Amino acid sequence: MNWHTIGPTERVTHAGGMKMGTNVPGSRCSTQRMYQEEVIMNKSVFFGALTVAGLAAVAASAGTLDDVKARGKLNCGVSTGLVGFAAPDASGRWAGFDVTICRAVAAAVLGDQDAVEFVPTTGKTRFTALASGEVDLLARNTTWTLSRDVDLKFTFIGVNYYDGQGFMAPKALGISSAKELDGATVCIQTGTTTELNLADFFRANNISYEPVPIETNAEAQQQYLAGACDVFTTDASGLAATRAAFESPGDHVLLPEIISKEPLGPLVRHGDNEWGDIVRWTLNALISAEELGITSANLAELSAGTNNPEVNRILGSEGNMGEMLGLDAAWAARAIAVGGNYAEVFETNIGENTPIGLSRGLNALWTDGGLIYSPPFR
Repeated sequence: MNWHTIGPTERVTHAGGMKMGTNVPGSRCSTQRMYQEEVIMNKSVFFGALTVAGLAAVAASAGTLDDVKARGKLNCGVSTGLVGFAAPDASGRWAGFDVTICRAVAAAVLGDQDAVEFVPTTGKTRFTALASGEVDLLARNTTWTLSRDVDLKFTFIGVNYYDGQGFMAPKALGISSAKELDGATVCIQTGTTTELNLADFFRANNISYEPVPIETNAEAQQQYLAGACDVFTTDASGLAATRAAFESPGDHVLLPEIISKEPLGPLVRHGDNEWGDIVRWTLNALISAEELGITSANLAELSAGTNNPEVNRILGSEGNMGEMLGLDAAWAARAIAVGGNYAEVFETNIGENTPIGLSRGLNALWTDGGLIYSPPFR
């Protein structure tokens, strides 16, 4: 399908004229190729610079737990605003699926879920913020990849949402597949895995596109609704969250193609295993709580002791797992108390009964056919 811009909010297809995929100077194909080369070059420079920053931060990160306790506050990097995942509510209080992870860690370590400073970060600034020590933890729809784990010197402590890249388009365009987007303009956040995924998808299907680079989700929403791009691409969960914030969500469709694997999860700096263990097992506590039937409603009762040894170990009535982490016995109980178990956190913030409307899918427990799984508390 070829596209031609009529005005800021009106686009029509045309059958005649030059195909957008033609490789001539100034054509969209030429623009696309130059953009892809620029993306690759910028990523190489960016990764190289952050490798140095990451190495420098390793030596300084060895006492993150002590720093957080001394400061009396957790500095947590989040998105600049993605409803359901991380965004201020009407009163200015940060809330969402990712925000709950930050609050759970603060509760486990400091005994206060509100002892958190939320630091909004973009796709470009998030890794610098973590490597430099500006934040202690990054909890914002970030994909676990080899280069981020190894080259950037970060440690992903687990996956809290299994996702994949998708596309959103106005229903008025009348398209039903991303393979119909030949020559389309595409809004895409810079500094993300979606840039190269997009280039790979269009190349594999022998179609062209014109990128419209944006930095934040708010900017993407504004540009997309203004007609500056035909479609918006990012993680499918992010598209659902963005669409839910529209005045007329039903006027927009999520296309069926999922073109990548995007395992999203919190991350910390390399070099501080003690801190990484605390964040990892806080997430695992929420997941295990769902599997073992620990909920916000029965937490107090179960904390007094049960006939299930693993429940007792998690909630601190048996064993010394808190001591192993450098925390007290009730650390996990406090983390679970913030928003309940994993299922409760999911359903409250992004589940099917919320405006986001996401089903559990791959994010169901392994016992229910999903991929969510925690190692045992033993």
